[in-house]
Amino acid sequence: MTQSMNLDVRIERDSMGDRSILSSAYYGIQTLRATENFPISGIKPLPTYVDACTIIKKATAIVNGELGCIPQDISQAIVQAADEVLAGKLRDQFVVDVYQAGAGTSHHMNVNEVLANRALEILGEEKGNYKRVSPNDHVNYGQSTNDVIPTAIRIGGLLALSKTLHPALENAIAALEDKAQEFQDVVRSGRTHMQDAVPVRLGENFRAWAHILTEHQNRIYTASTDLMILGLGGSAAGTGLNTHPQYRAYVVQTISEIINFPLEPAPHLMAAMQSMAPFVNVSGALRNLAQDLIKISHDLRLMDSGPKTGLKEIQLPPVQPGSSIMPGKYNPVMAEMTSMVCFQVMGYDHAIALAAQAGQLELNVMMPLIAYNLIHSIEILGNTIAVLTERCIQGITANQERCLAYAEGSLALVTALNPHIGYLNAAAVAKESLETGQSLRQIVLERGLMSEEELANVLNLEQMSAIVPLTVQDGKSE
Repeated sequence: MTQSMNLDVRIERDSMGDRSILSSAYYGIQTLRATENFPISGIKPLPTYVDACTIIKKATAIVNGELGCIPQDISQAIVQAADEVLAGKLRDQFVVDVYQAGAGTSHHMNVNEVLANRALEILGEEKGNYKRVSPNDHVNYGQSTNDVIPTAIRIGGLLALSKTLHPALENAIAALEDKAQEFQDVVRSGRTHMQDAVPVRLGENFRAWAHILTEHQNRIYTASTDLMILGLGGSAAGTGLNTHPQYRAYVVQTISEIINFPLEPAPHLMAAMQSMAPFVNVSGALRNLAQDLIKISHDLRLMDSGPKTGLKEIQLPPVQPGSSIMPGKYNPVMAEMTSMVCFQVMGYDHAIALAAQAGQLELNVMMPLIAYNLIHSIEILGNTIAVLTERCIQGITANQERCLAYAEGSLALVTALNPHIGYLNAAAVAKESLETGQSLRQIVLERGLMSEEELANVLNLEQMSAIVPLTVQDGKSE
C-alpha cells in the first residue's frame, strides 16, 4: 500500500491491481470497483440492513478479540467504529447498489472497509494502511459473505419488525377497536356480491378489521421465530473453517445481547446458509397481511364514496385537496396509498420466492435481492399502517342517518321474514317491493302474512344486526 503524491487521493491495491481512492472516503478499492460495476438503480443499502451488518461486525470483533484471534486494541477500535456507524455516522459511505454481485460480497466488503478505515483513524493511522487494520484479516476474521449476509438478513428483519411493523399494527388494532366501540350503535346495510344484504353494525365492521390485523400480527410473530436461528460461524461453506472452536456459540450470544432477541446457533450451519425458507416464510406472512390491507382500504374507499353519488356511509378525514381542476374535491388518498404499497409488497414477495429457489449447491447468490425486498417490505408496510392509522382511521366519522336509510330500504330485510312466511312468500314480497316501490312492511301487511306487531318485532334493525354470541356448553347433550 502506497500513498499518492496527490493529497486528495490515496492508492489502494487488491489482487487486480492499483486504484486511486479519494482520501476522504472510508470505503476502499473493492467498494470502488463495485460502484463501477453496478450502476443499476441508484438505490443504496437500507439503513436497517447497514445496522444489521454493523452489529455482526461489532459482535465478531468483540468475540475474536476476547478469544485472542485479533489484537485487543484492533478489536476495540473496530467496536468503536461500529458504534459510531450505529449512532448514525458515516452513512454516506455505504454506496453499493442493491443490485450487485451475487451473495452480497460487494456490500459486505463495503462494510468491512468502512469499519477498517475508521478503526485506523481511531488508532492514529492513515486510512488505507491495511497492514495495521485489514478489512479482510481483522474486521472479517473467521467470517465469509456466505454466513454474514444470511445472518444480516435475519437481524435486519427482526429489527425492522420490532421497530416498525409490530408497533404500527398494535396502534392500528387499538384505533380500530376504538372506532368499533364508537360506531357500535350505527346500523348499516350489509352488502354481499356488491348487492344489498342483511343489516350489520358499523362497529362490527371495524371490530372485524381489528381481529383480522391481530391474526396477521400473530402469524408474522410465528414466522419471525425462524429468523432467530443464526448460521453465523459457518464461514465459507458451512464447515466453520478458520473459526475458533468457541466462536460460533459466543458470537450468537453476543449479538443476542446487543439486539435483545433470544437468538440461537443453527443446529446445522450448512442448512442455515443454503436455505432461504425463513425469509420466504416471513415474506409470505407479509403478503398475506398485504392482501387483507388492500381489502380493508378498498372497503374504506367504497364506504366513503360520494359525497352525492356514492355510499357516503362514513367520512374519511380530508388530508389534502383531491383535484387540480375540481374545487372542493377530497380523495381517499391514505387508503389509495395503502393499496399501492401492498401491491409492491406482493410483488417483492414473488421476487423473493424466485430468488430463494435459485441457489446452487452450497450457496444462494441471490441474497442481495432477498435482503432488500424483505426488509423494505417490512418497513414500508409498517410506515403505511402507521400513517393510515394516524391520518385516516383515527379521524373517521359515521354518517348515521345515511347508514340507517340504506338499512331500512334494503330488500335484504326480507331474509328475516323467511322463518315466519317461508322462502317463496318472502321472495314474492321482495319482487313486488322492487317492482312497485312499496315497502316490505306494507306488502306483508296487505297480504295478511303477518300482524303489525309481529312484523315490528321481526324487522327490528337493532336486533337483526346484533351478533349472536358464541356459547360453549359443558359436556355432551343428552
